[in-house]
Amino acid sequence: GKIDASEIGQSLKILGIDISEKQATRILQSMDADGTMSVDWNEWRDHFLFNPATDIQGIIRYWKHSTVLDIGDSLTIPDEFTEEEKKTGQWWKQLLSGGVAGAVSRTGTAPLDRLKVMMQVHGSKGKMNIAGGLQQMVKEGGVRSLWRGNGVNVVKIAPETAIKFWAYERYKKMFVDEDGKIGTMQRFISGSLAGATAQTSIYPMEVLKTRLAVGKTGQYSGMFDCAKKILRKEGVMAFYKGYIPNILGIIPYAGIDLAVYEALKKTWLEKYATDSANPGVLVLLGCGTLSSTCGQLASYPLALIRTRMQAQAMVDGGPQLNMVALFQRIIAQEGPLGLYRGIAPNFMKVLPAVSISYVVYEKMKENLGIA
Repeated sequence: GKIDASEIGQSLKILGIDISEKQATRILQSMDADGTMSVDWNEWRDHFLFNPATDIQGIIRYWKHSTVLDIGDSLTIPDEFTEEEKKTGQWWKQLLSGGVAGAVSRTGTAPLDRLKVMMQVHGSKGKMNIAGGLQQMVKEGGVRSLWRGNGVNVVKIAPETAIKFWAYERYKKMFVDEDGKIGTMQRFISGSLAGATAQTSIYPMEVLKTRLAVGKTGQYSGMFDCAKKILRKEGVMAFYKGYIPNILGIIPYAGIDLAVYEALKKTWLEKYATDSANPGVLVLLGCGTLSSTCGQLASYPLALIRTRMQAQAMVDGGPQLNMVALFQRIIAQEGPLGLYRGIAPNFMKVLPAVSISYVVYEKMKENLGIA
């Protein structure tokens, strides 16, 4: 009829979260009213009466680092769903909510995303800054041109999310031990492989997005016209230009993003989780924003080279350079900072993108009846 610290640690381990004995003791102390270092039924009831949480899975789900925080770069580890969520059908409602949140978020920050692409591709030819770049785009194609390429960016969310989720479930089965459990490193490897699988499937749409964003007014009438012209002039392989740096970028982005998020979460729980493990929206958004920013900082040079490779056929008149040659040219002509061209608008869009996607996700969940 009583719970001690070791049982709290064991329960969390079953749910996939490892905590130290010290952390388990602190959780116990937050509920232990009489100082006996154990929790009886009355203390358990009173604690959750005054600090409501429906179940321990609810707290874990609250902290789960999911693709809900959409920043336009689909390199995050996929969502993971409990058996209960799969049986009740909540998984597809959460995926749908995340997809809609991503679409709204990307549309809201599309001008900054297009500016980033323009600075990555054209930045070396002149001193393009944020204000000048936006003015240049409006002058060339009007206000609507700020959203050029956003259609493809939104359309690719659905197939990419579906493939990533399906692949993640398949890859996880390869790493499950005899007890049906899977470790953090195995989850990360499964997630990275799932991300690579999804990116491979939808990569031609990434190329279309870049070409439309860089293209001039009237150059392409839409996504299909762009695809037709690329196919006619450059062949099928043009749809996979920049593929290698894109795939290589998944590991540093996803790894650092996840590691920083976990470190921030652990620090918050150790220092501030005295009364409740529920962090509140601002803490979650802060952790998500900072971890995404660190992930982008690490993988940005590869993202820039990918974009240059995707666009160089329509911008450069000379020979088409591969990843290594392009990297060497950027270093020689622009210096190491050339690898971070366009990063300012990229960082500017992180906070609004994360905030928009979180708010829309919560509203969608509410409308679909997810608790």
